[in-house]
Amino acid sequence: MEYEENYYSETYTDDVIRRFKIDKLYYRGKTGHQYVECFHNQFLGKVLFLDAKIQSAQVDEYIYHESLVHPALITHPSPRQVLILGGGEGATLREVLTHDTVEKATMVDIDKQLVELCRKYLPEWSEGAFSSSKTDLVYGDAREFVEGTQKKYDVIISDLTEPLEKNPSVYLFTEEFFYRVFETLREDGLFVLQAGSTDPVYHQFYCSLAKTIQRVFSLVYPYWTFVFSFGLPWGFILASKLNDPLKLSENEISGRIRDRKIRKLRFYHAGLHRSYFALPLYLLENLKEGKILTDKKPFIWEL
Repeated sequence: MEYEENYYSETYTDDVIRRFKIDKLYYRGKTGHQYVECFHNQFLGKVLFLDAKIQSAQVDEYIYHESLVHPALITHPSPRQVLILGGGEGATLREVLTHDTVEKATMVDIDKQLVELCRKYLPEWSEGAFSSSKTDLVYGDAREFVEGTQKKYDVIISDLTEPLEKNPSVYLFTEEFFYRVFETLREDGLFVLQAGSTDPVYHQFYCSLAKTIQRVFSLVYPYWTFVFSFGLPWGFILASKLNDPLKLSENEISGRIRDRKIRKLRFYHAGLHRSYFALPLYLLENLKEGKILTDKKPFIWEL
């Protein structure tokens, strides 16, 4: 990270650097787990960076969070118990709670200080979700929680940071962990995770995740969308024990949105649902080349 004349520079690679003007700095400092920066930019609104990488921007956070949450929850006929791994800003939790079938949303985040900072400086993300009677907020390691719980969930959502060196997320993207996730789901459960960039150069993580998850789940559906503030197409992967997201008709999707009283959608809709899963040729070809990620050989970004 670099600061120059009230500008913030984010290094994507040595060849690509983005600059953001800081109109107002809200917070800059290190928690026990990561370096946090939060400021206002006239173009993007409030912006959150973790370990010098953009995580969320006010202008379009709904695109990312609606895309992460709704394809899976709509595919499930009646999601009641939902587990969220990560998601410190609270927006994933917010979107889960828009489904009135949900009786309890358990959110597990390792960084209590980050969650408190987001509640203070980014309340627009959670919109009161942390205070809902349906929310169970747990501070702790996501892998330890999943490996230790005896509870079964309808949907598990992984909204975790990228696996950087010495980052607590590294072992939350391996075959061993995905097997435990599978066991923690009910017989008709679904798992969805944010899976990193799907741009033409840096899609190795995405392709390796898809191949690894295919070792665990029989029904695996990589999908993507463009996230404006990231400046990149972004990938997600939906894995299911039973229900196929591509077998839902637009009428069925519209009916579930209506019956669950889901309001305030700004991106996801019935007509968009199926299009998420249409991948470009370069991704389809490279999905075959992905590597199996294990605890002994996890993926760690080295940009």
